[in-house]
Amino acid sequence: MDIRKLNMDEEPPMDLLLLADPSQKHVQEYVERGECFIAKIGSETIGVYVLLPTRPETVELVNVAVLEDHHGRGIGKQLVMNAIQIAKSKGYKTIEVGTGNSSIGQLAFYQKCGFRITGVDIDFFIRRYTEEIFESGIQCRDMVRLSQDL
Repeated sequence: MDIRKLNMDEEPPMDLLLLADPSQKHVQEYVERGECFIAKIGSETIGVYVLLPTRPETVELVNVAVLEDHHGRGIGKQLVMNAIQIAKSKGYKTIEVGTGNSSIGQLAFYQKCGFRITGVDIDFFIRRYTEEIFESGIQCRDMVRLSQDL
């Protein structure tokens, strides 16, 4: 597997990005403001993430997604670890990530990758998304914020 920054002349893999965020508008906004990285096996794009500078010395890891038929192979962890290394190499001191209160698997996953819960943005998804989001029978309302010192 090869992980690399998306070239300026390449289109972002919207099909993958929309797996992690149902709003094409939001995805387009942060892809334009951040740096998009893709994971490929041969010619197939199987994973993606975006690094988005948020504050001095802080970057947010947004929209980590892996094609569903490649789940369970450690690709997501490789993407997150790659993002951490890229953030360190760029001189960031903190990397943050946010996920929904209903994203039980993702909450466990990010903690296994070394992130710690730092806060909750109450009703984030209610304020920002017109459609209700449900995962595991739970309404996604709040953004759980996690971070890691680099």
